[in-house]
Amino acid sequence: MGWFKRFKEGIQTATKNKKEAPDGLWYKCKKCNETITVKELRDNYYICPKCEYHTRIGSYDYFELLFDGKYDILFDNLVSKDFLEFTDLVDYKDRLVKAKEKTHLNEAITVAVGKIAKKPILISAMDFSFIGGSMGSVVGEKISRSVDYCIEHKIPYMNISKSGGARMMESAFSLMQMAKTSAKLSQLARKKIPYFSFLTDPTTGGVTASFAMLGDINFSEPGALIGFAGPRVIKETIKRDLPEGFQSSEFLLEHGFLDFIVDRKSLRTKLADLLTLFSDPQAA
Repeated sequence: MGWFKRFKEGIQTATKNKKEAPDGLWYKCKKCNETITVKELRDNYYICPKCEYHTRIGSYDYFELLFDGKYDILFDNLVSKDFLEFTDLVDYKDRLVKAKEKTHLNEAITVAVGKIAKKPILISAMDFSFIGGSMGSVVGEKISRSVDYCIEHKIPYMNISKSGGARMMESAFSLMQMAKTSAKLSQLARKKIPYFSFLTDPTTGGVTASFAMLGDINFSEPGALIGFAGPRVIKETIKRDLPEGFQSSEFLLEHGFLDFIVDRKSLRTKLADLLTLFSDPQAA
């Protein structure tokens, strides 16, 4: 039994910040069932080499992928509280403690500022591993403060959405973040500071209905689920079969809801081009 115990402990991957990407030695693709090593997956930007399925990754993975190198974390002192004393199957207070222990994150969104191709940008990225990336009052506050920071320093803002929607444990306080973030983004627009909204799998609920679809440029990773209500709920409501690929990023692009779809391998280059275009149109 000791031999098996040593083997199990030996394949665990220790990381400074918990990420949504798989740990261990092997990875089985959720789409095509291809089995590859985690190292191969990591070297391929966490994209399946056979079917191009984009495995979910966390905020710090995106920061390491996009920024030139150094970046600074902002507003990490903001944490959610159970001010409604919400109790369901599990107390919200306990749920928050467990989410922090599991992910080593303080919230479902992390904000960082740095440079891409030597051009400054602030990026906020959501983590689905933290209570489904749900939008609570702290998520809305971090986005609002990100807007204020961008206005003060006159730099572009990018948000990476990955969320199941509003955080039900905060009730109306969560729903209020839809109006709050939308209003703050309108301030950014009046200052003519660009806002890039990058939608990843999944982006649903109140997040889709607010800041995720308000970008000057709305774009997505391939194969991402994007919508408000889930396909099953919609089908049961309208009593009709849904079109093939409904709520996929490709479906939304075809129907005009997205500007383009970008592979994760090309994301940094695409952002560098966008920063050049918005900072100096004549250079594009």
